[in-house]
Amino acid sequence: MRLILILLFPTLCFAQNNLLPYYDSAWSKSYEPFRIAGNLYYVGTYDLACYLVATPDGHVLINTGLAGSVDGIRQNVMTLGFQFEDIKILLTTQAHYDHVAGMAEIKKATGAKMLVHERDGQVLQDGGRSDFALKNVSGSFFDPVQPDRLLKDGEIITIGTTAIKILHHPGHTKGASSFLITVQDESRPWTVLVANMPSILTQTRISGMPSYPEVGRDYKYTLEAMKNIDFDIWVASHASQFKLHEKRKPGDPYNPAIFSDRPLYEASINSLKGEYDRRIKSE
Repeated sequence: MRLILILLFPTLCFAQNNLLPYYDSAWSKSYEPFRIAGNLYYVGTYDLACYLVATPDGHVLINTGLAGSVDGIRQNVMTLGFQFEDIKILLTTQAHYDHVAGMAEIKKATGAKMLVHERDGQVLQDGGRSDFALKNVSGSFFDPVQPDRLLKDGEIITIGTTAIKILHHPGHTKGASSFLITVQDESRPWTVLVANMPSILTQTRISGMPSYPEVGRDYKYTLEAMKNIDFDIWVASHASQFKLHEKRKPGDPYNPAIFSDRPLYEASINSLKGEYDRRIKSE
């Protein structure tokens, strides 16, 4: 998520009566829901990726986008033939407003349990007030959400016969996480990585910050760890990060293999490592 210093943009749009540090119109633009692989579906907006893991025992929703995206997510879930109220678990790749601002409303509407990595728990509870990069900005960025369970790296979340493994990839937020999910379609199983790509915020100092002294160490760990993940296909927190709109056009048939782009994944990690190295040298 790109964040621009709030003092430079004092008149940007509001969400839930809170001033957003940055807003991109692609975040609110609608996009048709579709089946990615097996029981994993895309239900987000044009750029803010939200994922539904659908099972007969209830569903998991990963990310919500902005507060204004909730009605669109609800409609996308229903368009796919599922019941919105059957969402039982809420997850997020990062506790930033462009990925969690709809959590409070969806949690209330569905009664779903909110699970988040333990290092993003406080940020979720206070609506972003304690975010290490934005904590000096008055006010919150999204409606606070009380986590029902705090997760640790490597934990497995199960619903029905589907298992979701959390991979802690800190840096972008303290609790930023990716997820590994194995799904099955009519022909084969697919191991899917929902990747939280470790982009570096404008405000982040890799050499360390009072509110996050170990941020540089965490980024270094994440960049190394993400190189070694085995998967069949991958998607990410933003559609633009895995080039969804180049790979798939509205109405295209089911084709999980279009998301198997390992070269793009490795190039993206290498590019982020290059930015990390540049930031270290310049600080």
